[in-house]
Amino acid sequence: MKNYPRMITPSTEPYDPIQLAEATQQIVCRPEDYARKYTSVYIAGVYGGIATAYAVGCPLRCTFCWVDDSREYPERRGRFYTPEALVDALWDAVREGYIRKARISGAEPTLCKAHLLAVLPLIEDSLFETFMLETNGILFGADPDYAKRVAQYEKVHIRLSLKAATPEGFQKRTGARGESMELPFQAIENLLRAKASFHVAAMTDPRLMPQTERELLITRLADLDMMLAENLEEEQCDPYKATIRRLDAAGVDVKTFFSNAGLDV
Repeated sequence: MKNYPRMITPSTEPYDPIQLAEATQQIVCRPEDYARKYTSVYIAGVYGGIATAYAVGCPLRCTFCWVDDSREYPERRGRFYTPEALVDALWDAVREGYIRKARISGAEPTLCKAHLLAVLPLIEDSLFETFMLETNGILFGADPDYAKRVAQYEKVHIRLSLKAATPEGFQKRTGARGESMELPFQAIENLLRAKASFHVAAMTDPRLMPQTERELLITRLADLDMMLAENLEEEQCDPYKATIRRLDAAGVDVKTFFSNAGLDV
């Protein structure tokens, strides 16, 4: 696949994340039956246990990402699930237990708009009590209608993860053009306008984000909604195998990076 960004390196040319989203959707979305690609569906230990579908493909190339190589090579990984098959798989994952929570995580769950908008009414009519949708906000920022249509479902709670608060930081950490940093913040505005249930997370690990940038991010959130700033979920960069590979490819001294946090790699 010519000119399709894989892992970013110091020489990688910045890309347009909307164009990358469109290219990726050609691979991971199947329009004729609203199917999309996932690598697996099982119970994850986070949130006290939650049935999780791991999506294939993403419009960002974050150096700290923990997702497997289905992010870089969506044509090689995963299999297609129709909306009905996905909800059945989520339910099968919890059939023997008492968990009534589900989510889509992994790379970028908001790719394949038609698929997600077909999944959500099925979740709303199911015995699941809560549905967590994790996103980087790129597509919700570019498409206010998308944010509005997702927000209408009572069981849906969105976790929107910010990567940066400056164009320079965004380009360095994601590989995308710096000005694209505004899209996740626009997503927050769109979700607020739609009265969505959501909170914001951010990769504020000081090894990646300077303190001045962190303060700028919190100030900007407070200007939008004080509760978002007060309830910010701050993320730390952990030494997943995929993370180590991506940081190394980006030119980071991985051993020093993690040893400074008291971690061995």
